[in-house]
Amino acid sequence: MSRTAPTRRGLLFGTAAVSAGALLTACTSNEPKQQEQPAGNAPVADDKPGKPVTIGFAGPQADHGWLNAINQNAKSRAAKYSDVTLEITEGSNDTAAQIGQVQTLINKKVDVLVILPADGKALTQVGLQAMRAGIPVVNLDRVFASPQAYRCWIGGDNYGMGLNAGTYIGEQLKDKPNAKVVELAGLDNLELTRQRTQGFDDALKNYPNITKVARQAADFTVESGQAKMAQLLQAQPAFDALWNHDDDQGVGALRAIAQAGRDDFLMVGGAGAKSAMDAIKAGTGVLKATVLYPPTMAASAIDLARALGQGKGVGGLSELEIPSSLTLYSAVVTKENVDDYLPTGFN
Repeated sequence: MSRTAPTRRGLLFGTAAVSAGALLTACTSNEPKQQEQPAGNAPVADDKPGKPVTIGFAGPQADHGWLNAINQNAKSRAAKYSDVTLEITEGSNDTAAQIGQVQTLINKKVDVLVILPADGKALTQVGLQAMRAGIPVVNLDRVFASPQAYRCWIGGDNYGMGLNAGTYIGEQLKDKPNAKVVELAGLDNLELTRQRTQGFDDALKNYPNITKVARQAADFTVESGQAKMAQLLQAQPAFDALWNHDDDQGVGALRAIAQAGRDDFLMVGGAGAKSAMDAIKAGTGVLKATVLYPPTMAASAIDLARALGQGKGVGGLSELEIPSSLTLYSAVVTKENVDDYLPTGFN
């Protein structure tokens, strides 16, 4: 899928009104001279062609709908700029292979690197290597172990995903006595899964009438979602809401729910797949909302890398430099606002 939302680009790098620089107000009387503070005079990246920039992009293997969307967002955004050349690697979940790919990009002397590491900790050293070689790194989503390994981090809010999912469910069930919820999590060995669960649990603390009665971890795959959801349904004959961390495994979860003939609860998904949004829009099943983890972060990473390569800042901000970190918001997509987000849904 290709997400190229102009609203996001406009927010980050829209054409800014450029005011005059520092001006000295001349005085012809005995009044003291006044120096105005410079404001909004930083050069900002926009859609107009500028200095040519070669961006190296290294991500993991696109063996998941969201990861494939990451690659497509990076490619489609780079193609919009006549001044950007994108050097993209094949992508690998093998740490050693990805390190080798990044080192190849370093040796090619690209201007900026965008890296979504298969393992942030394991690739920290190659991030440091790039930075020490004078190549700024935009660290995408899975964070390196040291802030010295990147110039800018951009990614999703895993805690916020859980928090917003829990708040949405809480509001739907706040008037129901002794409400019960279950959670279909992702891979438990990932920190992001633990963060999503923590956010969900913290949100539910605001609703004393709600109890989480079961949690099952899946593997972010359709097959695991179906198998683990079947186990949850068998173990919990009655509950009021389900939060599923990932829309890919949610496809399998919905299959298990249909096979069990269950429609006595509401379901909230995670990430923002097009299939989930289509189901939400139809409004005929249990899936009522999904909490975004937008793969458009890859398009924004290209924007940030281009700005870095051109020595420019961000439209709408007074600073001369781009931020050191940018956390995206996990919006809740429901039937009421799904048309706004459908263009961002990934396959």
